[in-house]
Amino acid sequence: MELSRLSRRAFSALAGTTVLGLSLGGSVSGRALPASGAAGPAPTGPPPGPPGADGVRHRVALDRYSLLVDGRRLSLWSGELHPFRLPSPSLWRDVLQKMRAYGYNAVDVRLAWNQHSPAPGAYDFTGVRDLDLFLRTAAETRLYVVLHPGPRIGADVDAGGLPGWLRSAGGGTSGAAYARHADEWLSRVNAVAARHQYTRGTGTVLLYRVDAPDRAGLSRLHDRLRADGIEVPVLHAGAPVPRGEAERGRDAAEARRVHLAHLARGVTLHGVRTAFGGTSWGWLAASSAPAPAYDPTAAIDAARRPTDRLAPLHQLGHLLRHVPDFTRLDEAPEVRAADARLQVRHLANPDTGTHAYVLRNDSAADVTSTLPMGGTDVEVTVPARDARLYATGLPVGSGRKLAYATVQPMATLSVGRLDIAAFTGRAGEMAHLVLDCPHEPWPTRLDEEAAWAYDHGRLHVTVPLRENGLTRVRIRSGESDRTTLLLFADDAASLRLWPYETPSGRVLVHGPALLRDVALDGATARLTGDTVEECSLEVWAPRGITDVTWNGEPVSTSVSRAHSLLATWQLPGVPELVLPALGRWRRRAENPESAPDYDDSGWRTTDLRTSHGTTPVPDGQPVLFADDYGFHYGDVWYRGRLTEAADLESVSLAYRTGVRGLLMAWLDGEPLGTHRTGGEGEAGTWAATARFRLPAALRERRRRRPDAGASPVLSVLVRRTRQGQDDHRSARGLVSAAFEGASPKAEWRIRGAVAPDPVRGPLNTGGLYGERHGWHLPGYDDGAWEALSLREGARGDRRQGVTWYRTTFRLDVPPDVDASVGLVLDADGGRGNRAQVFLNGWNMGEHAGDLTDSPGTFVLPNGILRTRAAANTLALAVLSGGDRAPGPGRVRLELLGSAAGGVPVEPVASPGRR
Repeated sequence: MELSRLSRRAFSALAGTTVLGLSLGGSVSGRALPASGAAGPAPTGPPPGPPGADGVRHRVALDRYSLLVDGRRLSLWSGELHPFRLPSPSLWRDVLQKMRAYGYNAVDVRLAWNQHSPAPGAYDFTGVRDLDLFLRTAAETRLYVVLHPGPRIGADVDAGGLPGWLRSAGGGTSGAAYARHADEWLSRVNAVAARHQYTRGTGTVLLYRVDAPDRAGLSRLHDRLRADGIEVPVLHAGAPVPRGEAERGRDAAEARRVHLAHLARGVTLHGVRTAFGGTSWGWLAASSAPAPAYDPTAAIDAARRPTDRLAPLHQLGHLLRHVPDFTRLDEAPEVRAADARLQVRHLANPDTGTHAYVLRNDSAADVTSTLPMGGTDVEVTVPARDARLYATGLPVGSGRKLAYATVQPMATLSVGRLDIAAFTGRAGEMAHLVLDCPHEPWPTRLDEEAAWAYDHGRLHVTVPLRENGLTRVRIRSGESDRTTLLLFADDAASLRLWPYETPSGRVLVHGPALLRDVALDGATARLTGDTVEECSLEVWAPRGITDVTWNGEPVSTSVSRAHSLLATWQLPGVPELVLPALGRWRRRAENPESAPDYDDSGWRTTDLRTSHGTTPVPDGQPVLFADDYGFHYGDVWYRGRLTEAADLESVSLAYRTGVRGLLMAWLDGEPLGTHRTGGEGEAGTWAATARFRLPAALRERRRRRPDAGASPVLSVLVRRTRQGQDDHRSARGLVSAAFEGASPKAEWRIRGAVAPDPVRGPLNTGGLYGERHGWHLPGYDDGAWEALSLREGARGDRRQGVTWYRTTFRLDVPPDVDASVGLVLDADGGRGNRAQVFLNGWNMGEHAGDLTDSPGTFVLPNGILRTRAAANTLALAVLSGGDRAPGPGRVRLELLGSAAGGVPVEPVASPGRR
């Protein structure tokens, strides 16, 4: 995102209007004042402490550099998390704690209107939609919240988050009906959000994002928010706020390149999209969304594990959180590298004298060049298609400043009488760091890799960066009682380095896979976190701390030469887990709707002649679009009773779906065939026509017995899939029918999902017969179903239609272990078929085995998945085109990751068949 550059006059004019003004209350202003009340911008200083619901009113302001909280500069490092993509409220705490540990100080929250509203005027903020609980949890984990309730949020959600029923409201997103419904939605959200505003001291909601198409819309939204009690600053398109939001990146290097480019443009409101991937469960995803795991490029994946993209985000987050010099940067005189392939941006902090150099290498090769820094030509290396941040003049404690370094600063913090500065670089490189020292230092290398030399007031330190290794150098002098500790880490080691702020002072921990929390209790530092493998534990804590506990257990420590408390023994790793095999399956075929004598008298007659959508209704045809009859998610059935069809030879069915849609058709119970609209990964609306010639045997039978087939029934199943996030009114389902050999009249009836699941929400359940009758729910009596193994099922009779498979299994994960379990549908016997996966009644998503040769892996969120010696019900609805056996192939559980630690997990309500 480009930095918005406005003149002071333009900024003042905009900030003074209700349309683009950022002020919505007496405690917020669009123009910052220094804490002292003097004229001019607020000076660089310590950032505000971690936020919380502390009961104290806070002032939030901004100037052209950054946000200011109670007069202190705040550089916002916000990661996007969609609560609706993690349908287990207990795990919200897990991911939020991980985000905080990995350097984020804010969470960017989008709310999907369609998750909360199954019908006009009906809103649900309970269970997996409990916004109040989420905001309380964010405050308890000490993260600011940037709230984005839409109404349209994009985010690769079906219809951009707009509810399905809105498609029948008329007028699109610009009419009076839409405005009325959108106001109601925002008011319901605001009733919760207003109670959690940081300005009131009752929560940590710091910023509110809105979308409006024009100035009039912004003015109306402003009045709406004021009336609802929203007083925190509002972000919107065109607002004079330097904000940088990165789209998905391919790898860690691209993430570093993008975010450092934002820093180089003066951005201090940084947005990472997405911090946590989550899943596109149910019918949640838009056509553009990856499925079933959403955003495979996220730094924390759907299984809640860190990925190889995390290191640069972790480093930059802690840099912005712990080094205030980067919250106020002006453009400095141009600096060029000797090699023109390196692009250089030079910035400086006018208060502290710190200089920042952002180097970018867009070439396909590593580039080593000299760069003038701190009055010296310094040799630096920037890897291919990567970027680096270097600094000069950065204070590192005891009057010492960084002259220059070939490694990137990650954090500077004072712990007791110790000043710690951490630097990061690429494993295998030689780090060269030079300090300006006003007095002759007494350096001590605490690890064998380090070397040093002192010359003419400068201390030169060189360290070869080890793979996953931390190197320490201690510096003292006779002029100060404070000690400086330099830490050098490669990317892997930096992910085991955890700065933490407590009310009693800062703490730095090194070693475990994750640090969740630190509480200083008398002389004891109580640490909680996760381990994966056996690891060391090293703690730098304020003076007076002599003891350490880890997850409630005392840890024997000794004082190291680095002034840390070093564990005598390694922390234990996670024990090995063995998952059960899935057996004792039961099977039952469905789709009785295809039979000619099926009773469809309770179905809706397609009697509409005009549509509220944007798709034209074909001349001479009734409206067949599913949304116009209230069926917005999942599969839809049609039954057309034909008259005057004795000589019928072929049927053409025009239909529209999202990506991966399909259609199946039967005539009097005889399968006509299966048609698919498009391939994997293609977005938007797909329009297709399925042409089926009646099988010769069926035509012959109808000719021999014309009376028996005088009024045949044409049954059609459409997997409508998703609406695009930018076009929520395009038709889904059948569009029209045409015939050859005869010109029959057709009287159509339509049936989709029954009433929305009151617990799992409106996007959980579709219109399959088994869904309408609870075959996917725990407690359903499947005792009369056929018992089999899935390999037997894969060799079964070929049939077109839907076949259900059910089994139960139990897990017994120890209570101090956080296991992330996935369900894998291998691409063997299931190739060519679709499988909808239900766990304890929750729709985990679809595996399109007819469109991909890859296995499908579904993350089973703890809470929905019972892991503590409890039964789980797994149901699969398999759609087969009739050209192969109707089985899902081999189905197995897979351990995606595990750690000793985690958070307590409450079972998610999963009501069964009554």
